[in-house]
Amino acid sequence: MTTSAPLRLKPVDIGKPRMRGWLHTYAFFVALVCGIVLCSIAATRPGWAPLVSCVVYSLTVCGLFGTSALYHRRVWSERGYQVMRRMDHSMIFVFIAGTYTPLCAMLLATRQATIMLALVWGGALAGVALKLIWPHAPRWVSAPLYLALGWVAVAMLPEILHGGGVAALVLLIVGGAIYSIGAVFYALRRPNPWPTVFGHHEFFHACTLLAALCHHIAIYFALFA
Repeated sequence: MTTSAPLRLKPVDIGKPRMRGWLHTYAFFVALVCGIVLCSIAATRPGWAPLVSCVVYSLTVCGLFGTSALYHRRVWSERGYQVMRRMDHSMIFVFIAGTYTPLCAMLLATRQATIMLALVWGGALAGVALKLIWPHAPRWVSAPLYLALGWVAVAMLPEILHGGGVAALVLLIVGGAIYSIGAVFYALRRPNPWPTVFGHHEFFHACTLLAALCHHIAIYFALFA
C-alpha cells in the first residue's frame, strides 16, 4: 500500500498572514492583460527587436507573479513545497533579466545590448543554479544577489537617458529603489505590523508590484523612443 505525501498546512493554519500570496495572484492577471497590450503595440514598431523583447519580458513577469501566487496560496505536499520554493526564488532572477531585455534591445547599440544581455542573463542563470542547488540559502545571501543583478543597469543609465528620455530614466531609478527597499524588507523580515493579515512578506510583495509598475511604464517610453 502506498501513501501520498503529507500536505503542508494551509497558511492560515500555520500562522501566516491571510493576505499571503493574494497580491501576486491579482498581479498575475493584471500582468497577463498588460503583457498582451504591450506586445500588441510592440508588434506595430519597426523591426523584430521590440516584439521579441517585449514577449520575453511579458512572459517573465507573468511567470514571476504566477509562480509566486501558486507557491504562496496552494497547499503543497512536502516535495511539492520544495519544488515550488526553488521555482519561486529562481523566477526572481529570470524576472530581473526579463525586465532588462526590452530596455537593452530598444535603447542600446547592438554590440552593447549583446554584452549587457549576455551579462544579465548569465547572472540570472547562475542565480537559478544557486537556488536549485542551495534552495535554503540564507536571506542575507539571496537579497544582495538580487540587488547586484538588478543594479547592473547603472552601467547603461546614460544610454537610457539619451534613448528613452528623462521620464524613462527616473522611472527605472525609482523602480530600482523600491525593489531595493523590498529586498531589505525580505532580508530583515520587517516591518511586520499585522502578522495575521499583512506581514513582512506582504510588504516585500507590495514593493515588487510598485517597482514592476514603474519599469513597465518605462518600457513604454523605450518602445516609443
